[in-house]
Amino acid sequence: MRHDLSMCHKKVTAARALDTGGNGLKYFRKTRRKRIEAWLTAAMFLFGTLTGCGSVSDTHGDVGTPNDGKLKVVTTLFPYYDFTRQIAGDAVDLSMVIPAGQDSHSFEPTPADIRLIQNADLLICNGGAMEQWVSQVVASLDSESLKVITMMDYVDTVEEEIVEGMEDAGEEHHHSHASADDTHDDHDHDEAVHADDDDHDHDAEDHDHTDDEHDDDADYEIEYDEHIWTSPVNAMKITQVITDTLQEMDPADADIFAANAEDYLGKLENLDQEFRDVVNGADLDLIVMADKFPLRYFADTYGLRYRAAFSGCASDTEPSAKTIAYLIDKVREEQIPAVYYLELSSHRVAEIISEETGAKPLLFHSCHNVTRREFDNGVTYLELMEQNVVNLREGLYR
Repeated sequence: MRHDLSMCHKKVTAARALDTGGNGLKYFRKTRRKRIEAWLTAAMFLFGTLTGCGSVSDTHGDVGTPNDGKLKVVTTLFPYYDFTRQIAGDAVDLSMVIPAGQDSHSFEPTPADIRLIQNADLLICNGGAMEQWVSQVVASLDSESLKVITMMDYVDTVEEEIVEGMEDAGEEHHHSHASADDTHDDHDHDEAVHADDDDHDHDAEDHDHTDDEHDDDADYEIEYDEHIWTSPVNAMKITQVITDTLQEMDPADADIFAANAEDYLGKLENLDQEFRDVVNGADLDLIVMADKFPLRYFADTYGLRYRAAFSGCASDTEPSAKTIAYLIDKVREEQIPAVYYLELSSHRVAEIISEETGAKPLLFHSCHNVTRREFDNGVTYLELMEQNVVNLREGLYR
């Protein structure tokens, strides 16, 4: 099995205990990991039945369809589904594992999801803690043909950041950019995509930690921000990686992939310039998110400061009164004209801040997933980001 999952369990060791919030997230991930292990055990036991049942309807693509000669490509997240769709069109059979409308951070695969991956030629995943389940699933499969590419290995990653006003901002957190040694530079495509079976076995051993190791408070994991696609610059890098991979796996359609990618990359470049134009002419350089903040890569790309209720991977959903009061004061102090909320999330905190300050509550779409209706209507990353251009302008101009 050829794969690249090195970002799934990036770990460092230090002689200090985790803070309370970190332990809560750690407990959530540990119990989630155990639930997935139980699912995998059951799924492997029943796999003979699953593989003999013929076609299974999946809301994100066809599972178990007859071999029509097309590459079967499976993505974990919506951005990678859409990038692949723009590059390949109908030249591949494309599916998305995580259902439309579901938060990727809490997703747990079902036996049908495992079968979908089992039948794929190519799995395009993100990496990071929210996709720890991917490495578990891939390790459990008996597939010599499945190729896995992990997008966090193709961009420069940064650590999760806690800024002033966020929940747990008073605690000690790792919030600086990753060091040169910890930053993941762009990789040579061939090296990343063609990890051999021996490497796979070695990686599996390296990352097969015991529960005691995970429970040891002397160890902690660097929390890398996982929402790499929120930067159009990263989206361009990812698009090129997907294009290169598809061309290698399907040389007969390589020219189609190249032409489509060239067109799509041009559109992403235009999107990037639109955001730069908005920021360069703005009155402000601060955005306020009354929600989690999955836009670290976006903010870094365009030189924006930010305040938010939670970091991007926080497990909490309800900010304290203290955090809300801080955000209200910040909006008043900086005369911020708009406050943002995320897709698939409650608007209530943004509405409270709006009621107190007059700031307009607006959606800033992180594109990590879309609603069932949006998915069925064929919404695209570009369409969602173009609306972000409009809404960002409202938040940066008084």
